[in-house]
Amino acid sequence: MTSSQDNQSEEAVFLMDTTRSLQIDALQTSSMQSAQALRQQAEKILLDKTAQKAVGLEAVSLEEIRRILHELQVYQIELEMQNEELLRTQAELEASKAYYFDFYDLAPVGYATLSEKGLILKTNLAAAIFLGEARGKLVKQPMSQFIRKEDQDLYYLHCKKVIETGELQVCDLRMVRKDETEFWMRLYSIAAHDSDGTPVCRVVLNDITQQKRAEMELWQSKERFRKVLLDVQSVAVQGYKPDGTTQYWNRASEQLYGYSAQEAIGRNLMDLIIPPEMRGEVEQAMRQMAETKQPIPAAELSLMRKDGSRVAVFSSHTIVQVPGLEPELFCIDIDISKRKQAEEEQGKLQTQLIQAQKMESVGRLAGGVAHDFNNMLGVIIGYTQLAIEATEPNSSLHHDMLQVLEAAQRSANITRQLLAFARKQPVSPKTLNLNEIIEQGMLQMLRRLIGENIDLAWKPKTNLWQVKIDASQLDQLLVNLCVNARDAINGVGKITVETDKVLLDELFCTNHLGANPGEHVVLRVKDDGGGMDPEVQKNIFEPFFTTKGFGQGTGLGLATVYGIVKQNDGFVDVMSTPSLGTTFSIYLPRHRDQADQTPLEIPTESVGSRGHETILLVEDERMILDLATLMLQSQGYTVLATTTPDEALKLADQHAGEIHMLVTDVIMPGMNGKELADRLHSLYPEIKLLFMSGYTADIIAAQGVIDESSTFIQKPFASKDFIAKVAKILTRELTLQHKQVKN
Repeated sequence: MTSSQDNQSEEAVFLMDTTRSLQIDALQTSSMQSAQALRQQAEKILLDKTAQKAVGLEAVSLEEIRRILHELQVYQIELEMQNEELLRTQAELEASKAYYFDFYDLAPVGYATLSEKGLILKTNLAAAIFLGEARGKLVKQPMSQFIRKEDQDLYYLHCKKVIETGELQVCDLRMVRKDETEFWMRLYSIAAHDSDGTPVCRVVLNDITQQKRAEMELWQSKERFRKVLLDVQSVAVQGYKPDGTTQYWNRASEQLYGYSAQEAIGRNLMDLIIPPEMRGEVEQAMRQMAETKQPIPAAELSLMRKDGSRVAVFSSHTIVQVPGLEPELFCIDIDISKRKQAEEEQGKLQTQLIQAQKMESVGRLAGGVAHDFNNMLGVIIGYTQLAIEATEPNSSLHHDMLQVLEAAQRSANITRQLLAFARKQPVSPKTLNLNEIIEQGMLQMLRRLIGENIDLAWKPKTNLWQVKIDASQLDQLLVNLCVNARDAINGVGKITVETDKVLLDELFCTNHLGANPGEHVVLRVKDDGGGMDPEVQKNIFEPFFTTKGFGQGTGLGLATVYGIVKQNDGFVDVMSTPSLGTTFSIYLPRHRDQADQTPLEIPTESVGSRGHETILLVEDERMILDLATLMLQSQGYTVLATTTPDEALKLADQHAGEIHMLVTDVIMPGMNGKELADRLHSLYPEIKLLFMSGYTADIIAAQGVIDESSTFIQKPFASKDFIAKVAKILTRELTLQHKQVKN
């Protein structure tokens, strides 16, 4: 290649470089510069360069020039295309800029640019609306004038952090509009530079008034909720994390479990109130509740207090789930100790009621059997006594009849025990002092009864109140209780009999079925024997129940005690522990009336003397009627006998002479003995009365004949007792007036 050609190539390269430089300049200059101007400038540069190189160089060929011009045309086309691209890009940039400014002005959040001194340089429309001022008027105003006075320090610290760190800073504060209305604003601030390099602060303003109001309402609601839970009575509430860590502990929890809130919060609920034997099960239930978001089913539980004691609660659970926060579990416990105690007491009372009803049913059965059996025994005893009187004392028949009489009398004693249990034993209660009755002969008899190897201690209460009871029943009580105590002692032991006086209140009576409030005299019999277990204690008052061996007891001793006490409006309390002994406490109501007068004694000479009076005898049991008639006639009395009250009235009306005495059964078909006596009194005002019955004392009392002024004989009766009773009534100086028969 020649030097000329080298120079041409060099020029071409230079031209191309120049063209590229122009192209770059053209891209950097205004988009309005035309492609023609660029071409003219390129040709001029080429001519200038060619002229400069012409000296000493060979002239450039026409073909080379054409080639260069062709290249220039190509470059021109490329420049025109690039220019079109620049125009298109500029149009898009202008559109984007317009869009940006629309977005900037119409954005729902505020935008502001602040100077280093905190002056507002520019804002968008939203910021102007937030601040309540026109955009033009905001320029050069300090942003701090829109900050609430109380939050100025907070704003100052916020700006300081922006300048010092150069990083984005966030701050919530209260701002004030031109009309002095307040609102909450969240500022997002960062340091920047303006287009001319001036340091500025870009601020995004987000109105969070509604959010703050919602947060305040939520906080107030939460505070109300916690306040209610904190002060609510009898409802223990504990808040805890899924792992069991206690976060909340109200006052009721403090009272129920004994831990203060300071002691409980931060500790695991398992260690506080869950008994060791329940912890595994409760931990599993709590994990399941946290995973499934399903509360643990409500249940009655026995949880643990601080002192280790147990408390019955009704426990339920709930889950509070706030978005973005860890679930909070709540346990709500209601103390049901009193309810449980009441249920236990109700159960005890129900058991006692069932026992009382059972005893009542057994008593009715026993009383009914005993009453009918009494009538038969009365006939057996009566006719046996008559047969004994009719036989020679030395004869074998006389001896046999005595054996029959003894067996009948023993059977009558058993019947009386059944009647006593059933409260159907006719009695004559008297006002008496237990100390006096026991000391007058009972102690000596009891000592002989229990034996020499058992010590009998007597501890009377001084100034003891009086009670109203049949003295023979008191004997039965003491004998049966002391015999029971004796049999409970194996070998040497001690029995203590003591009296006391107490005032029973409503609480005591609530826990002791059958007890009545008021003043009571207590007869207490203690022993240091083997005691009884609870199962035995449930049955001790049932007839024929015994723990003794076959043939060693009838099982009627304590049943008799029970019946006598109930018949006298008292109740029995038993305390017994195996190997430690037993205490029976008999509570009898205090009686405030004066003691009864000693009844008139029957003159000795009158008891076996022959009678001459007329007696109206009424008995619905034919065998007893015949026997009583025979007994009275054998003593010389005139007897008008009948089985019905109506027939008795006819006999009395038809009888021409005087009727001196009415002997009548109490309970009869059609008319009872009291009503019959009332009817006869109109015919015979001075007629004397003797009632007889084997029915219950309470039923007889309902007829108005069981009181201290009535004359009464219990069936079955011996002929001598019957004749003596009749003679006693007929020989009284004072006639039994009708007014003595109470309605």
